[in-house]
Amino acid sequence: MLCQLPKTFDENLIVGLETSDDAAVYKINEDLALIQTLDFFTPVVDNPYEFGQIAAANSLSDVYAMGGEPKLAMNIVCFPNCLSPEVLVEILKGGHDKVMEAGAILVGGHTVEDDEPKYGLSVAGFVHPDKVLTNSNAKAGDILVITKPIGLGIINTAIKGGLADKESYNQAVHVMSTLNKFGKEALDKVKANAVTDITGFGLLGHALEMAEGSHVSIKINHKNIPLIKNTLEYAQMGLVPAGAYANRGYIGDNIVFKNEIPEEMKDTLFDPQTSGGLLISIPKDNVDLLLEELRNSPTEYSVIGEVIEKEEHYLIVE
Repeated sequence: MLCQLPKTFDENLIVGLETSDDAAVYKINEDLALIQTLDFFTPVVDNPYEFGQIAAANSLSDVYAMGGEPKLAMNIVCFPNCLSPEVLVEILKGGHDKVMEAGAILVGGHTVEDDEPKYGLSVAGFVHPDKVLTNSNAKAGDILVITKPIGLGIINTAIKGGLADKESYNQAVHVMSTLNKFGKEALDKVKANAVTDITGFGLLGHALEMAEGSHVSIKINHKNIPLIKNTLEYAQMGLVPAGAYANRGYIGDNIVFKNEIPEEMKDTLFDPQTSGGLLISIPKDNVDLLLEELRNSPTEYSVIGEVIEKEEHYLIVE
């Protein structure tokens, strides 16, 4: 749909709509660029404080994915009058605490009445113009690293159905509320070619955007991908969100599956993520250093594939 909108051109706009990147980046001067992003969504957990943390971490993620540091955030709130104001207070507390953890400042926001609660942030951050990370510069020979496990959409579906066990719930909340600052700080020490955060389009959808933007193919080893506990079991039960099927349709013929890959694993690869990790395309010589920098990460990370010269399909899953 966005392709139908008129495009705005400015010599200082470093990143705009063209590459489906995570945020806009505007050059202010030779040493400073502004990153601007916005995101909000409906609750994925019942606990309002946890929801506020998750939504804020998700919104802040786009700045980290561009290589920047969040500086200012504003609340975006939709809230029904049938719920207690205390619920809203807890949501905003969760968001505030996560913004503070990021080292940014929360400076107000805007609230409208709606039938269903929604929360997120508009975030501004800074980055050096020469250090902007995009999703469209992956190179053949690069190695792919993911910084969080996937399966969050499936686990959230199980949570909404009252079927998620405590361990899966706790792990999912921990992963979703963990800032991607840990991955970004690792990238400050290591040169990467392309980065994106994994959210609504799922691992494969965001990998496709990276492959298309970079004019390469991406090969993924499904056995190396870290998963939230019980993800495959819940997928086998049919607890797969509608977004996974939409992502499968979006990717279409751009993917080929090699070898025998279980259907529940395929569903997980298409699964939309909430506040997912970073997908990093990094030169092979830098991988060991990146993994060393990630050693204290609070979430599981893994090497999951490689970038190759463009083949018939953008995505190859083995």
